[in-house]
Amino acid sequence: MTTPQGTVELTEIVFPAEANHYGTLFGGNALQLMAKAAFLAARGAAQRDVVMAGVTDVRFLAPVPVGHVLTLRAWVTRVGRSSLTVCVTGLAATLGSPQDEVLKGIFEMVAVDGKGRPTAITNTYVNQETA
Repeated sequence: MTTPQGTVELTEIVFPAEANHYGTLFGGNALQLMAKAAFLAARGAAQRDVVMAGVTDVRFLAPVPVGHVLTLRAWVTRVGRSSLTVCVTGLAATLGSPQDEVLKGIFEMVAVDGKGRPTAITNTYVNQETA
């Protein structure tokens, strides 16, 4: 599968170990998965290491029960001198059912050098689609 730089799609299944006491994906685990997708998209666009600078918005739109397949899509929508904005959506489904949007977030990432300091991004690819 080939995807443009700055675009990532991850697929996960929700196991009981990731669930809360209601049997649905725990919000902290959902945020961790979204952050991983944002990191991979930003690193691909910047072509260098990145770190998370902030989370502008995260929405848990619907619960994701154990056993559901979660597809996370992340894409870079803005590239600054050393920072990037990444949109992430999460779609969940069971076998034979359509996907429902269950997660949405906007992450701010920063390209860093070997010492962890912000560094310029020379790649300028941007996917203008918004979350």
